[in-house]
Amino acid sequence: MIGILDYGMANLRSVQNAFARVGHPAELISTAEQVKACDHLVLPGVGAFNDAMNALRSNGVDQAIVEHVKAGRPFLGICLGLQMLFDVSYEDGKWPGLGILKGECVRFDVDQPSVGLKVPHMGWNQLEIKSKSPLLRDVAEGSNVYFVHGYHVVPTDASVISTTTDYGRPFVSSVWKDNIVATQFHPEKSQAVGQKLLLNFAAM
Repeated sequence: MIGILDYGMANLRSVQNAFARVGHPAELISTAEQVKACDHLVLPGVGAFNDAMNALRSNGVDQAIVEHVKAGRPFLGICLGLQMLFDVSYEDGKWPGLGILKGECVRFDVDQPSVGLKVPHMGWNQLEIKSKSPLLRDVAEGSNVYFVHGYHVVPTDASVISTTTDYGRPFVSSVWKDNIVATQFHPEKSQAVGQKLLLNFAAM
């Protein structure tokens, strides 16, 4: 079963509908017990990092996510779901994350006059493949995907970086470690490329 974690901070239906379109129905789940019953777990998210982490901690779902990953079962993080994998975020303060991957989440600084780009980063942008994760099977270099985010992750271990994307300067747009795949962009909004990514995740 593919479970999509509902903790009150994501457009879950769009993710669920995207899986259904590629022939892999997914269930919305919200408890630690339901997480434990999943073969594949999806952690989507939009909004504030600390609010999201508090929601996960409120009923022990944070530990259930860690146990799912440690058990070697496939995990997909999307947008905020990628950011929460890391140790800490500096979004409106300093807040601890799940600590599954080492590193931090920081704000884009490309809105400085010397660069002059808008934050948040919003719209279509290209992937530069650094390591071919299972999620990227048959996905071409330079594929366009859809982003909406003002923060990005900086992993301590560069070996987990699967793709980067250029927005004023390169940033990490997806990661991969063992059974963990996670994207800063939104596969559910990325049309044919996104559909291929979801198919690949279902096959993990």
